[in-house]
Amino acid sequence: MKAYLILEDGSVYEGENVGALREAVSEIVFNTSMTGYLEVMTDPSYAGQAVVMTYPLIGNYGICHEDMESYRPWIDGLIVRELSEVASNFRNEDSIQNFLIKNNIPCICGIDTRDLTKRLREHGTMNGFITVDSSFVVEKILQRIKEYSVKGVVKRTSTKETYILPGKGKRVVLIDFGAKRNIARQLQKRGCEVIVVPCDTKAKEILKLKPDGIMLSNGPGDPKENADIIKEIKKLYDTDIPIFAICLGHQLMALATGANTYKLRYGHRGGNHPVKDLETGRTYISSQNHGYAVDESTLDKNICVPAFVNVNDGTNEGLRYINKKIFTVQYHPEACPGPRDSSYLFDKFIKMMED
Repeated sequence: MKAYLILEDGSVYEGENVGALREAVSEIVFNTSMTGYLEVMTDPSYAGQAVVMTYPLIGNYGICHEDMESYRPWIDGLIVRELSEVASNFRNEDSIQNFLIKNNIPCICGIDTRDLTKRLREHGTMNGFITVDSSFVVEKILQRIKEYSVKGVVKRTSTKETYILPGKGKRVVLIDFGAKRNIARQLQKRGCEVIVVPCDTKAKEILKLKPDGIMLSNGPGDPKENADIIKEIKKLYDTDIPIFAICLGHQLMALATGANTYKLRYGHRGGNHPVKDLETGRTYISSQNHGYAVDESTLDKNICVPAFVNVNDGTNEGLRYINKKIFTVQYHPEACPGPRDSSYLFDKFIKMMED
């Protein structure tokens, strides 16, 4: 069955449907990772988005449910050049086609993903419409496409109830803004007891848990949308508790301390982004997934200073807070998928709590 992707600039891509038959209006973004498509599909940071995989062959090692970064996939759609019909992997438990259909995710294959990615790079991230209905009229659906925006996704992806992951070491409260599972795994690996709380948990409730440290997770959407959450983070900033923040958490802490954020032209999504440590001069290859960044020109240098910079485009990739046990990064030190160059940041967080 044929499938179509219509972008808000009026361009149309024709391919083949290999997923659910559901129509979807979504923000269209691209990811440059060569592996890790299951982790991408189940990363809550992609809520409200359909993902173009730039690597031309997807699905060739199947599905291993242990690798999922959430209990379910969050993407609105998947767009690929070729979807493998054969999975070669001793850990394989299901085909990607079955996984997509069971989870009601539309997927288009057979389109020129190179051309589509170039269009998104040149014109910026756009909304799009995925359908199998060949009778569509572009002019009639463009308004619907253009009006779409990613809203309310932090609350949608966050845990609804507090739960505890046992450990005999330091107690860390992980505020779930749409957290990837591997953040908690990295903390547990280092012996931590991890208390995962919903995104709208009040600061006073977090302090009642007597944490040794607080973790602000990754998550989807525009950070400025979370005004009430930002107020609670400001209260946590005013304590002496060590805080480590990743991705959306990094942006929320910046907003809580008076800085500003802005939307990137097409974002950073993939496992090959170089970031430079401004203190040591060392460069790390990082895993990234974000469409917004902190505006360095709005930082109060008495509160925080840049700690990492993106080597490709010079955007901010991390902050160090003055006279506070707080550091934040825009990229993903927990990886999955991606390189593990930056996992040492979890060790830095542990040492900060011990000190």
